[in-house]
Amino acid sequence: MAVAIILFLILVASVVFHFVGPWDLPPLASNWGDIDLTIGITLLVTGLVFLAVMLFTVLAIIKYRYRPDRTADYEPENKKLETWLTGLSALGIIAMLAPGLYVYSDVVSVPDDALEVEALAKQWGWAFRLPGDDGVLGKSDVRLVSADNPFGLDPLDPASQDDRLIQTPTLHLEKDQPVHALLRSLDVLHNFYVPQFRTKMDAVPGIVSSFWFTPTVAGEYEILCAEYCGVGHFNMRGKVIVQPQAEYDRWLAQQPTFAEAQLALAQNTMSPLAKQGEKLATEQGCMGCHGFAASPLGPSWAGIYGRTGIMSDGSELIADDAYLTQSIREPAAQIVQGYANVMPPYDLSDKQIEALIAYMKEKGGAALSEPQPSPPPPITGTASSDAPAEALTGADLAQAKGCLACHSLDGSTMIGPSWKGLAGSERTLLDGTTVVADTDYLRRAIVEPAVEVVEGYPPVMPVVSLTEAEIQDLINTIESLKE
Repeated sequence: MAVAIILFLILVASVVFHFVGPWDLPPLASNWGDIDLTIGITLLVTGLVFLAVMLFTVLAIIKYRYRPDRTADYEPENKKLETWLTGLSALGIIAMLAPGLYVYSDVVSVPDDALEVEALAKQWGWAFRLPGDDGVLGKSDVRLVSADNPFGLDPLDPASQDDRLIQTPTLHLEKDQPVHALLRSLDVLHNFYVPQFRTKMDAVPGIVSSFWFTPTVAGEYEILCAEYCGVGHFNMRGKVIVQPQAEYDRWLAQQPTFAEAQLALAQNTMSPLAKQGEKLATEQGCMGCHGFAASPLGPSWAGIYGRTGIMSDGSELIADDAYLTQSIREPAAQIVQGYANVMPPYDLSDKQIEALIAYMKEKGGAALSEPQPSPPPPITGTASSDAPAEALTGADLAQAKGCLACHSLDGSTMIGPSWKGLAGSERTLLDGTTVVADTDYLRRAIVEPAVEVVEGYPPVMPVVSLTEAEIQDLINTIESLKE
Protein backbone atom coordinates (compact mmCIF):
# COMPACT_ATOMS: atom_id res chain seq x y z
CA MET A 1 0.00 0.00 0.00
CA ALA A 2 2.85 2.40 0.79
CA VAL A 3 4.27 1.98 -2.72
CA ALA A 4 0.85 2.79 -4.25
CA ILE A 5 0.57 5.97 -2.17
CA ILE A 6 4.09 7.06 -3.16
CA LEU A 7 3.38 6.50 -6.87
CA PHE A 8 0.11 8.43 -6.62
CA LEU A 9 1.87 11.35 -4.91
CA ILE A 10 4.52 11.33 -7.66
CA LEU A 11 1.74 11.46 -10.24
CA VAL A 12 0.04 14.41 -8.54
CA ALA A 13 3.36 16.25 -8.09
CA SER A 14 4.21 15.73 -11.78
CA VAL A 15 0.90 17.17 -12.94
CA VAL A 16 1.13 20.14 -10.56
CA PHE A 17 4.74 20.82 -11.54
CA HIS A 18 3.77 20.81 -15.21
CA PHE A 19 1.14 23.52 -14.74
CA VAL A 20 3.08 25.71 -12.30
CA GLY A 21 6.61 25.05 -13.59
CA PRO A 22 8.61 27.12 -16.11
CA TRP A 23 7.60 25.12 -19.17
CA ASP A 24 6.24 27.85 -21.41
CA LEU A 25 7.73 28.14 -24.89
CA PRO A 26 9.32 31.49 -25.75
CA PRO A 27 6.94 33.86 -27.57
CA LEU A 28 6.35 32.86 -31.18
CA ALA A 29 7.94 35.25 -33.69
CA SER A 30 7.45 33.42 -36.98
CA ASN A 31 4.79 31.71 -39.07
CA TRP A 32 5.30 28.33 -37.42
CA GLY A 33 2.42 28.32 -34.96
CA ASP A 34 1.52 24.89 -36.37
CA ILE A 35 4.70 23.55 -34.77
CA ASP A 36 3.47 24.78 -31.38
CA LEU A 37 0.14 23.06 -32.01
CA THR A 38 1.95 19.83 -32.92
CA ILE A 39 4.04 20.03 -29.75
CA GLY A 40 0.87 20.60 -27.73
CA ILE A 41 -0.90 17.60 -29.26
CA THR A 42 2.14 15.39 -28.63
CA LEU A 43 2.34 16.56 -25.02
CA LEU A 44 -1.40 15.92 -24.52
CA VAL A 45 -1.24 12.39 -25.93
CA THR A 46 1.90 11.39 -24.02
CA GLY A 47 0.54 13.06 -20.87
CA LEU A 48 -2.68 11.04 -21.05
CA VAL A 49 -0.68 7.84 -21.57
CA PHE A 50 1.49 8.74 -18.56
CA LEU A 51 -1.60 9.31 -16.40
CA ALA A 52 -3.21 6.07 -17.57
CA VAL A 53 -0.10 3.97 -16.94
CA MET A 54 0.52 5.49 -13.50
CA LEU A 55 -3.11 5.13 -12.39
CA PHE A 56 -3.23 1.54 -13.69
CA THR A 57 -0.02 0.77 -11.77
CA VAL A 58 -1.46 2.23 -8.55
CA LEU A 59 -4.73 0.30 -9.05
CA ALA A 60 -2.89 -2.96 -9.79
CA ILE A 61 -0.70 -2.60 -6.70
CA ILE A 62 -3.76 -2.08 -4.51
CA LYS A 63 -6.07 -4.63 -6.12
CA TYR A 64 -3.53 -7.38 -6.64
CA ARG A 65 -1.43 -6.88 -3.51
CA TYR A 66 -0.14 -10.00 -1.82
CA ARG A 67 -2.54 -12.08 0.29
CA PRO A 68 -1.78 -15.47 1.83
CA ASP A 69 -5.07 -16.92 0.61
CA ARG A 70 -4.65 -15.75 -3.03
CA THR A 71 -2.99 -17.56 -5.92
CA ALA A 72 -2.07 -16.10 -9.29
CA ASP A 73 -4.22 -16.85 -12.33
CA TYR A 74 -2.55 -17.96 -15.55
CA GLU A 75 -4.07 -16.12 -18.51
CA PRO A 76 -1.78 -16.37 -21.59
CA GLU A 77 -4.21 -14.51 -23.89
CA ASN A 78 -6.96 -11.94 -23.65
CA LYS A 79 -8.12 -11.00 -27.13
CA LYS A 80 -10.49 -8.30 -25.90
CA LEU A 81 -7.75 -6.57 -23.92
CA GLU A 82 -5.26 -6.92 -26.77
CA THR A 83 -7.77 -5.38 -29.19
CA TRP A 84 -8.36 -2.40 -26.91
CA LEU A 85 -4.64 -1.84 -26.31
CA THR A 86 -3.82 -2.13 -30.01
CA GLY A 87 -6.62 0.23 -31.00
CA LEU A 88 -5.77 2.86 -28.38
CA SER A 89 -2.07 2.68 -29.25
CA ALA A 90 -2.87 3.14 -32.94
CA LEU A 91 -5.08 6.15 -32.18
CA GLY A 92 -2.34 7.71 -30.07
CA ILE A 93 0.27 7.23 -32.79
CA ILE A 94 -2.05 8.64 -35.46
CA ALA A 95 -2.84 11.63 -33.24
CA MET A 96 0.87 12.42 -32.91
CA LEU A 97 1.96 11.48 -36.45
CA ALA A 98 -0.75 13.14 -38.55
CA PRO A 99 -0.11 16.75 -37.37
CA GLY A 100 3.63 16.23 -37.85
CA LEU A 101 3.15 15.07 -41.44
CA TYR A 102 0.86 18.02 -42.12
CA VAL A 103 3.44 20.50 -40.79
CA TYR A 104 6.30 18.74 -42.59
CA SER A 105 4.53 19.23 -45.90
CA ASP A 106 4.74 22.99 -45.24
CA VAL A 107 8.33 22.79 -44.02
CA VAL A 108 9.52 21.38 -47.35
CA SER A 109 7.38 23.77 -49.45
CA VAL A 110 9.45 26.95 -49.71
CA PRO A 111 7.48 29.97 -51.04
CA ASP A 112 8.54 31.31 -54.43
CA ASP A 113 9.10 34.80 -53.00
CA ALA A 114 11.38 33.62 -50.18
CA LEU A 115 14.67 35.51 -49.82
CA GLU A 116 17.70 33.21 -49.90
CA VAL A 117 20.07 33.89 -47.02
CA GLU A 118 23.24 31.89 -46.44
CA ALA A 119 24.40 31.19 -42.88
CA LEU A 120 28.03 30.09 -42.74
CA ALA A 121 29.04 28.21 -39.60
CA LYS A 122 32.61 27.86 -38.39
CA GLN A 123 34.11 27.09 -35.01
CA TRP A 124 32.87 29.09 -33.21
CA GLY A 125 30.83 31.79 -34.89
CA TRP A 126 28.42 32.74 -37.64
CA ALA A 127 28.73 34.76 -40.85
CA PHE A 128 26.02 35.54 -43.38
CA ARG A 129 25.59 36.26 -47.09
CA LEU A 130 22.62 37.95 -48.72
CA PRO A 131 21.88 38.47 -52.42
CA GLY A 132 22.44 41.88 -53.98
CA ASP A 133 20.21 43.76 -56.40
CA ASP A 134 19.92 40.74 -58.70
CA GLY A 135 18.28 38.73 -55.89
CA VAL A 136 20.52 35.72 -56.60
CA LEU A 137 23.32 34.29 -54.48
CA GLY A 138 26.50 33.67 -56.46
CA LYS A 139 28.25 30.32 -56.76
CA SER A 140 30.56 29.17 -54.00
CA ASP A 141 33.08 26.36 -53.61
CA VAL A 142 34.76 25.17 -50.45
CA ARG A 143 38.03 24.91 -52.41
CA LEU A 144 37.97 28.70 -52.83
CA VAL A 145 37.70 29.40 -49.09
CA SER A 146 40.64 31.43 -47.82
CA ALA A 147 41.43 34.30 -45.46
CA ASP A 148 40.71 36.69 -48.34
CA ASN A 149 37.57 34.83 -49.48
CA PRO A 150 35.97 33.34 -46.32
CA PHE A 151 32.74 32.41 -48.12
CA GLY A 152 34.54 30.68 -50.99
CA LEU A 153 32.72 32.75 -53.65
CA ASP A 154 33.55 32.27 -57.31
CA PRO A 155 35.07 35.57 -58.51
CA LEU A 156 34.23 34.65 -62.12
CA ASP A 157 30.50 34.33 -61.42
CA PRO A 158 28.74 37.65 -62.16
CA ALA A 159 26.00 36.82 -59.66
CA SER A 160 28.49 36.76 -56.78
CA GLN A 161 29.80 40.28 -57.34
CA ASP A 162 26.89 42.07 -55.65
CA ASP A 163 26.39 39.54 -52.83
CA ARG A 164 26.34 41.30 -49.46
CA LEU A 165 28.82 39.82 -46.97
CA ILE A 166 28.16 40.04 -43.23
CA GLN A 167 31.19 38.74 -41.36
CA THR A 168 29.73 39.44 -37.92
CA PRO A 169 27.28 37.17 -36.07
CA THR A 170 24.41 39.66 -36.47
CA LEU A 171 21.84 39.11 -39.22
CA HIS A 172 19.13 41.62 -40.11
CA LEU A 173 15.89 40.39 -41.68
CA GLU A 174 12.84 42.15 -43.06
CA LYS A 175 9.61 41.65 -41.12
CA ASP A 176 7.01 39.46 -42.88
CA GLN A 177 9.47 38.54 -45.67
CA PRO A 178 9.79 34.73 -46.11
CA VAL A 179 13.38 33.58 -45.70
CA HIS A 180 14.99 30.48 -47.20
CA ALA A 181 18.02 29.83 -44.98
CA LEU A 182 20.87 27.93 -46.66
CA LEU A 183 23.29 26.46 -44.13
CA ARG A 184 26.97 25.63 -44.73
CA SER A 185 29.69 24.52 -42.34
CA LEU A 186 33.43 24.90 -42.92
CA ASP A 187 34.56 22.43 -40.28
CA VAL A 188 32.26 20.33 -38.06
CA LEU A 189 28.55 19.77 -37.43
CA HIS A 190 26.67 22.87 -36.22
CA ASN A 191 22.99 23.75 -35.84
CA PHE A 192 21.19 27.03 -36.54
CA TYR A 193 18.46 27.56 -33.95
CA VAL A 194 16.39 30.60 -32.98
CA PRO A 195 13.87 29.42 -30.32
CA GLN A 196 11.30 32.09 -31.20
CA PHE A 197 11.27 30.93 -34.84
CA ARG A 198 10.61 27.30 -33.77
CA THR A 199 12.45 25.78 -36.73
CA LYS A 200 16.10 24.76 -36.76
CA MET A 201 18.47 22.81 -38.97
CA ASP A 202 21.93 21.20 -38.86
CA ALA A 203 24.79 22.75 -40.82
CA VAL A 204 26.66 19.73 -42.17
CA PRO A 205 30.16 19.90 -43.71
CA GLY A 206 30.11 19.11 -47.41
CA ILE A 207 26.43 19.76 -48.09
CA VAL A 208 24.02 22.70 -48.11
CA SER A 209 21.04 22.12 -45.81
CA SER A 210 18.07 24.48 -45.65
CA PHE A 211 14.82 25.44 -43.99
CA TRP A 212 12.44 28.38 -44.26
CA PHE A 213 10.47 30.68 -42.02
CA THR A 214 8.80 34.09 -42.03
CA PRO A 215 9.76 36.45 -39.18
CA THR A 216 6.53 38.09 -38.05
CA VAL A 217 7.50 40.11 -34.98
CA ALA A 218 10.10 42.90 -35.00
CA GLY A 219 12.81 42.60 -32.37
CA GLU A 220 16.13 41.00 -31.52
CA TYR A 221 16.49 37.22 -31.17
CA GLU A 222 19.44 35.07 -30.18
CA ILE A 223 20.95 32.50 -32.55
CA LEU A 224 22.12 29.35 -30.78
CA CYS A 225 24.22 26.48 -32.03
CA ALA A 226 22.15 23.48 -30.95
CA GLU A 227 24.76 20.85 -31.90
CA TYR A 228 27.90 20.30 -29.80
CA CYS A 229 30.79 21.52 -31.94
CA GLY A 230 33.83 21.70 -29.65
CA VAL A 231 35.19 23.62 -26.70
CA GLY A 232 33.72 26.94 -27.86
CA HIS A 233 30.22 25.54 -28.49
CA PHE A 234 28.73 27.19 -25.42
CA ASN A 235 29.49 30.64 -26.79
CA MET A 236 28.70 30.10 -30.47
CA ARG A 237 25.91 32.61 -30.53
CA GLY A 238 24.61 35.27 -32.84
CA LYS A 239 21.72 37.65 -33.23
CA VAL A 240 18.80 38.11 -35.62
CA ILE A 241 17.30 41.59 -35.82
CA VAL A 242 13.86 41.68 -37.45
CA GLN A 243 12.88 45.17 -38.60
CA PRO A 244 10.53 46.98 -40.99
CA GLN A 245 11.43 47.15 -44.67
CA ALA A 246 12.75 50.73 -44.64
CA GLU A 247 15.16 50.05 -41.77
CA TYR A 248 16.23 46.75 -43.29
CA ASP A 249 16.93 48.37 -46.68
CA ARG A 250 19.09 51.05 -45.04
CA TRP A 251 21.10 48.42 -43.18
CA LEU A 252 21.53 46.24 -46.28
CA ALA A 253 22.82 49.16 -48.36
CA GLN A 254 25.60 49.67 -45.83
CA GLN A 255 26.92 46.10 -46.09
CA PRO A 256 29.94 45.51 -48.36
CA THR A 257 29.57 43.50 -51.53
CA PHE A 258 31.92 40.77 -52.66
CA ALA A 259 33.22 43.05 -55.43
CA GLU A 260 33.95 45.80 -52.89
CA ALA A 261 35.72 43.33 -50.62
CA GLN A 262 37.91 42.13 -53.48
CA LEU A 263 38.70 45.74 -54.43
CA ALA A 264 39.66 46.49 -50.84
CA LEU A 265 42.01 43.49 -50.88
CA ALA A 266 43.58 44.73 -54.11
CA GLN A 267 44.10 48.11 -52.46
CA ASN A 268 45.40 46.56 -49.25
CA THR A 269 47.92 49.00 -47.85
CA MET A 270 49.37 46.61 -45.29
CA SER A 271 53.12 46.29 -45.41
CA PRO A 272 54.67 43.15 -46.93
CA LEU A 273 55.64 42.07 -43.41
CA ALA A 274 52.04 42.38 -42.17
CA LYS A 275 50.75 40.47 -45.21
CA GLN A 276 53.22 37.73 -44.38
CA GLY A 277 51.83 37.74 -40.82
CA GLU A 278 48.28 37.45 -42.17
CA LYS A 279 49.24 34.39 -44.19
CA LEU A 280 51.05 32.89 -41.21
CA ALA A 281 48.09 33.51 -38.86
CA THR A 282 45.81 31.62 -41.23
CA GLU A 283 48.22 28.72 -41.74
CA GLN A 284 48.91 28.30 -38.02
CA GLY A 285 45.23 28.34 -37.08
CA CYS A 286 45.46 31.53 -34.99
CA MET A 287 42.24 32.91 -36.43
CA GLY A 288 40.23 29.98 -35.09
CA CYS A 289 40.58 31.29 -31.53
CA HIS A 290 41.51 34.96 -31.97
CA GLY A 291 40.66 36.97 -35.08
CA PHE A 292 39.35 40.53 -34.95
CA ALA A 293 35.96 39.86 -33.35
CA ALA A 294 34.98 38.74 -29.88
CA SER A 295 35.85 35.10 -29.24
CA PRO A 296 35.31 32.83 -26.23
CA LEU A 297 38.64 31.07 -26.75
CA GLY A 298 41.23 33.83 -27.08
CA PRO A 299 41.53 37.61 -26.83
CA SER A 300 40.51 39.49 -29.97
CA TRP A 301 43.33 41.00 -32.00
CA ALA A 302 41.28 44.13 -32.69
CA GLY A 303 43.21 46.94 -31.00
CA ILE A 304 45.33 44.47 -29.09
CA TYR A 305 48.66 46.24 -29.54
CA GLY A 306 49.18 48.62 -26.64
CA ARG A 307 46.09 47.38 -24.82
CA THR A 308 46.33 46.86 -21.06
CA GLY A 309 45.11 43.42 -20.13
CA ILE A 310 44.22 41.93 -16.76
CA MET A 311 45.86 38.58 -16.13
CA SER A 312 44.34 35.64 -14.28
CA ASP A 313 46.43 36.51 -11.20
CA GLY A 314 45.01 40.06 -11.14
CA SER A 315 48.13 41.77 -12.50
CA GLU A 316 48.06 44.13 -15.48
CA LEU A 317 50.28 43.92 -18.55
CA ILE A 318 50.56 46.01 -21.68
CA ALA A 319 50.43 44.10 -24.97
CA ASP A 320 53.75 45.31 -26.38
CA ASP A 321 56.26 43.40 -28.51
CA ALA A 322 57.81 41.60 -25.54
CA TYR A 323 54.47 40.48 -24.11
CA LEU A 324 53.07 39.33 -27.48
CA THR A 325 56.28 37.41 -28.21
CA GLN A 326 56.07 35.62 -24.88
CA SER A 327 52.34 34.93 -25.36
CA ILE A 328 53.14 33.11 -28.60
CA ARG A 329 56.10 31.12 -27.32
CA GLU A 330 54.99 30.62 -23.71
CA PRO A 331 51.22 31.11 -23.66
CA ALA A 332 50.84 29.49 -20.24
CA ALA A 333 53.18 32.02 -18.56
CA GLN A 334 50.46 34.69 -18.35
CA ILE A 335 46.78 33.93 -19.02
CA VAL A 336 44.40 36.78 -19.76
CA GLN A 337 41.56 36.85 -17.26
CA GLY A 338 38.43 35.10 -18.53
CA TYR A 339 40.23 32.68 -20.88
CA ALA A 340 41.31 29.06 -20.36
CA ASN A 341 44.86 27.78 -20.62
CA VAL A 342 44.37 25.95 -23.92
CA MET A 343 46.79 27.63 -26.34
CA PRO A 344 49.80 25.48 -27.30
CA PRO A 345 53.28 27.05 -27.46
CA TYR A 346 54.43 27.93 -31.00
CA ASP A 347 58.03 27.40 -32.03
CA LEU A 348 58.27 30.35 -34.42
CA SER A 349 61.30 32.32 -35.52
CA ASP A 350 61.86 35.93 -34.52
CA LYS A 351 61.02 36.98 -38.08
CA GLN A 352 57.73 35.07 -38.05
CA ILE A 353 56.71 36.57 -34.71
CA GLU A 354 57.65 40.01 -35.99
CA ALA A 355 55.34 39.43 -38.97
CA LEU A 356 52.45 38.33 -36.72
CA ILE A 357 52.85 41.40 -34.51
CA ALA A 358 52.97 43.64 -37.59
CA TYR A 359 49.72 42.06 -38.76
CA MET A 360 48.09 42.66 -35.35
CA LYS A 361 49.21 46.30 -35.42
CA GLU A 362 48.16 47.15 -38.94
CA LYS A 363 44.99 45.07 -39.20
CA GLY A 364 43.73 45.54 -35.65
CA GLY A 365 44.99 49.04 -35.00
CA ALA A 366 46.67 50.24 -31.84
CA ALA A 367 44.63 50.50 -28.66
CA LEU A 368 46.29 53.72 -27.54
CA SER A 369 47.24 56.75 -29.63
CA GLU A 370 49.03 58.51 -26.77
CA PRO A 371 52.48 57.53 -25.47
CA GLN A 372 52.26 54.36 -23.46
CA PRO A 373 53.65 53.94 -19.95
CA SER A 374 56.73 51.85 -19.47
CA PRO A 375 55.80 48.18 -19.30
CA PRO A 376 56.68 46.13 -16.24
CA PRO A 377 59.87 44.09 -16.29
CA PRO A 378 59.71 41.23 -18.80
CA ILE A 379 58.31 37.99 -17.50
CA THR A 380 60.77 35.16 -17.79
CA GLY A 381 58.46 32.31 -16.93
CA THR A 382 56.22 30.99 -14.21
CA ALA A 383 56.81 31.61 -10.55
CA SER A 384 59.97 30.02 -9.26
CA SER A 385 60.24 27.60 -6.39
CA ASP A 386 63.09 26.03 -4.50
CA ALA A 387 61.51 22.62 -4.96
CA PRO A 388 61.76 21.08 -8.43
CA ALA A 389 58.50 21.15 -10.40
CA GLU A 390 56.71 17.82 -10.70
CA ALA A 391 56.72 16.58 -14.29
CA LEU A 392 53.28 16.36 -15.87
CA THR A 393 52.16 13.19 -17.58
CA GLY A 394 49.08 11.89 -19.41
CA ALA A 395 46.02 14.09 -19.75
CA ASP A 396 47.54 16.79 -17.53
CA LEU A 397 50.47 17.11 -19.93
CA ALA A 398 48.05 17.23 -22.89
CA GLN A 399 46.12 20.01 -21.18
CA ALA A 400 49.25 22.00 -20.32
CA LYS A 401 50.60 21.75 -23.87
CA GLY A 402 47.28 22.80 -25.39
CA CYS A 403 46.57 19.46 -27.10
CA LEU A 404 43.06 19.29 -25.66
CA ALA A 405 42.10 22.55 -27.33
CA CYS A 406 41.87 20.70 -30.65
CA HIS A 407 41.67 17.00 -29.70
CA SER A 408 39.15 15.27 -27.45
CA LEU A 409 39.47 12.27 -25.15
CA ASP A 410 35.87 11.09 -25.44
CA GLY A 411 35.38 10.67 -29.19
CA SER A 412 33.68 14.03 -29.74
CA THR A 413 34.49 15.99 -32.89
CA MET A 414 36.85 18.95 -32.60
CA ILE A 415 39.41 20.71 -34.80
CA GLY A 416 41.67 17.62 -34.80
CA PRO A 417 41.02 13.87 -34.60
CA SER A 418 39.80 12.57 -31.26
CA TRP A 419 42.34 10.54 -29.31
CA LYS A 420 39.71 8.00 -28.31
CA GLY A 421 40.13 4.97 -30.54
CA LEU A 422 42.89 6.66 -32.54
CA ALA A 423 45.73 4.26 -31.69
CA GLY A 424 45.77 1.28 -34.05
CA SER A 425 43.05 2.69 -36.32
CA GLU A 426 43.44 3.16 -40.06
CA ARG A 427 43.42 6.78 -41.22
CA THR A 428 43.09 8.31 -44.67
CA LEU A 429 45.45 11.21 -45.35
CA LEU A 430 44.89 14.30 -47.49
CA ASP A 431 46.81 12.73 -50.38
CA GLY A 432 44.45 9.73 -50.40
CA THR A 433 46.88 7.25 -48.88
CA THR A 434 46.07 5.30 -45.73
CA VAL A 435 48.18 4.78 -42.66
CA VAL A 436 47.81 2.83 -39.45
CA ALA A 437 48.06 4.99 -36.34
CA ASP A 438 50.75 2.90 -34.68
CA THR A 439 53.42 4.19 -32.32
CA ASP A 440 55.68 5.40 -35.14
CA TYR A 441 52.85 7.31 -36.83
CA LEU A 442 51.77 8.92 -33.55
CA ARG A 443 55.35 10.08 -32.98
CA ARG A 444 55.52 11.56 -36.49
CA ALA A 445 52.15 13.27 -36.02
CA ILE A 446 53.40 14.96 -32.85
CA VAL A 447 56.87 15.89 -34.08
CA GLU A 448 55.99 16.75 -37.72
CA PRO A 449 52.20 17.37 -37.77
CA ALA A 450 52.14 18.97 -41.23
CA VAL A 451 53.68 15.98 -43.05
CA GLU A 452 50.77 13.51 -42.75
CA VAL A 453 47.48 15.37 -42.28
CA VAL A 454 44.35 13.29 -41.76
CA GLU A 455 41.62 13.83 -44.34
CA GLY A 456 38.80 16.07 -43.13
CA TYR A 457 40.93 18.14 -40.75
CA PRO A 458 42.70 21.45 -41.41
CA PRO A 459 46.53 21.47 -41.42
CA VAL A 460 46.76 23.93 -38.52
CA MET A 461 48.55 21.94 -35.81
CA PRO A 462 51.74 23.72 -34.74
CA VAL A 463 55.05 22.08 -33.93
CA VAL A 464 55.07 21.93 -30.12
CA SER A 465 58.38 21.93 -28.26
CA LEU A 466 58.49 18.65 -26.32
CA THR A 467 61.10 16.52 -24.66
CA GLU A 468 61.48 12.88 -25.65
CA ALA A 469 59.88 11.85 -22.35
CA GLU A 470 56.89 14.15 -22.97
CA ILE A 471 56.42 12.77 -26.50
CA GLN A 472 56.37 9.25 -25.12
CA ASP A 473 53.91 10.27 -22.37
CA LEU A 474 51.53 11.68 -24.98
CA ILE A 475 51.82 8.53 -27.09
CA ASN A 476 51.12 6.41 -24.01
CA THR A 477 48.04 8.54 -23.28
CA ILE A 478 46.70 8.10 -26.82
CA GLU A 479 47.37 4.37 -26.78
CA SER A 480 45.60 4.04 -23.41
CA LEU A 481 42.44 5.32 -25.13
CA LYS A 482 42.55 2.59 -27.76
CA GLU A 483 39.16 0.96 -28.17
